[in-house]
Amino acid sequence: MTNITDKQAKQILAKADCLYTESEVESAINVIAKDLNNDLKDKNPIFVCIMTGGTIPFAKLLMLFRSPCEIDYVHATRYKSNKASDELEWISGPNINPKDRVVVLIDDILDEGVTLSQIENRFIHLQAKEIKKVVLVNKERPRSINVKADYIGLNVPDRYVFGYGMDYKGYLRNVAGIYAEVI
Repeated sequence: MTNITDKQAKQILAKADCLYTESEVESAINVIAKDLNNDLKDKNPIFVCIMTGGTIPFAKLLMLFRSPCEIDYVHATRYKSNKASDELEWISGPNINPKDRVVVLIDDILDEGVTLSQIENRFIHLQAKEIKKVVLVNKERPRSINVKADYIGLNVPDRYVFGYGMDYKGYLRNVAGIYAEVI
């Protein structure tokens, strides 16, 4: 599918299961923000957006964080020619030196864990003092990689999910709610 029209988007949403409404997602984001505010006060963290899916949860959490912080982003992908790989292709970042700093990685979903694990390893290699991993959604599934998020907004079943930063074939990241494609 090369593009999705408004009509097609409405049809996709009508057929999808709404796992979490906008207010449920916002409540989960508020809980994470409260925990981050408690845990990171006076720690001068670097909040790092994992592009592209992390954009919406990143922006919402950043606006709720009440202490000084810097922001950065990384853009890395496992998908080359639409085929998943175990190696990341680094497109951009990090741009701020994380040495001896607390780094907060923010992503949309913890799925297989390959991307988050390799990004965390990059920051370990760059000598970050501490790394906190935040995901809006944790997909409940077995993982071959031992990676866990420190802050999880919501859990979803092992299904194709979209909305709040997660895409449906490149679209619908801006949907207010978390939906699962009907199997």
